[in-house]
Amino acid sequence: MSFTVLIPARLASTRLPNKPLADIGGAPMIVRVAQAALRSGANQVVVACDDASIQTACEKHGIKAVLTKVDHPSGSDRLAEACDKLSLADDAIVANVQGDEPLIDPRLIDEVANLLKNRPLAGMGTAAHAIESVADQSNPNIVKVVLDAQNHALYFSRSLIPFNRDGHAGAPKPLRHVGIYSYRAGFLRQFPKLPQAPIEVSESLEQLRALWHGHKIAVHVSEAAPGPGVDTPEDLERVRKLWASTIG
Repeated sequence: MSFTVLIPARLASTRLPNKPLADIGGAPMIVRVAQAALRSGANQVVVACDDASIQTACEKHGIKAVLTKVDHPSGSDRLAEACDKLSLADDAIVANVQGDEPLIDPRLIDEVANLLKNRPLAGMGTAAHAIESVADQSNPNIVKVVLDAQNHALYFSRSLIPFNRDGHAGAPKPLRHVGIYSYRAGFLRQFPKLPQAPIEVSESLEQLRALWHGHKIAVHVSEAAPGPGVDTPEDLERVRKLWASTIG
């Protein structure tokens, strides 16, 4: 199936300044993310950035990049502008890979993009995996998702869901949401224009806006957790070590 990978990249970061340009094994992190995405089945990979320094770094390494507005309120707005700049048709499939996931598995990108091929009622796709750690299950920084019988998302929360009230031994493990998405480009253009949902504001989870307005989100459940992302200087050092030992 033909699809486009879009990677949003914003230069400003409170916890890790100039994060997209942080070096990992001799190349900027945003380049490493794009190189991983190029190993997927995507027909094109494009970085949607807000600063010319990111665009220059990408093009130096042969990565296509488009310059978008600096003042977008969210990554979804940035990707919607990129869809227009690339003249993507409304029925084109777009995979949104985060710019701080240099260790992402290309197969996961394919799985999430392919969700929409057989899910005509879903405007979005995403991923999840079982949470093994009890500490992670109660960690509000780890987002959980509950699914219906067709693996569409029912709800996302920072709280532990579903709650195993009676402690049944055979109860399914909670699912951790993985921040990778697929969209039809027409939906991606529409999504930032939807009014914010009360539950979105309460949980600080943008994907709840789609559910609030009645849109379905298909979910691929993977066997294993994805590689770690980069939010802090400590994360960066850990990823650099993993890169050197497994890829570099």
